[in-house]
Amino acid sequence: MDIRKIKKLIDLMIESDLQGIEVKEGDQSIALTRRNPVVAGTAIAAAPAAAAPVVKSAPRGAVESSPMVGVFYSAPSPGEGPFVNVGQTVTAGDTLGIIEAMKIMNPIEATQSGVIEEILVKNGDVIQFGQALFRYRA
Repeated sequence: MDIRKIKKLIDLMIESDLQGIEVKEGDQSIALTRRNPVVAGTAIAAAPAAAAPVVKSAPRGAVESSPMVGVFYSAPSPGEGPFVNVGQTVTAGDTLGIIEAMKIMNPIEATQSGVIEEILVKNGDVIQFGQALFRYRA
């Protein structure tokens, strides 16, 4: 894939306000993902895809954050019910959702027990590393 095509894909992402795009041409493929802008006083950190979910404390309860960039899925497959609902009690290790990254389905597991207070993303959302996914109270 030549650089002109890549530049056109970047322009398309900017014009359409896309967060990610993946294109395959024969045996070649390219995946582009836009970074979130850095807000004053914060920094975006990168971590390996195999890292465990980050749990941050927040005034309204614990937050499960995304360990990677990808597409969030709330259910095991289309047409099935979600892994968790607001008000549901979960225990550490329960699957909360799935993140698809590079055609690999990565389960997101609760790092502690509690009650799901809020689901902060929707099925099919493109999510970023460190983005809050679930808020729950212990």
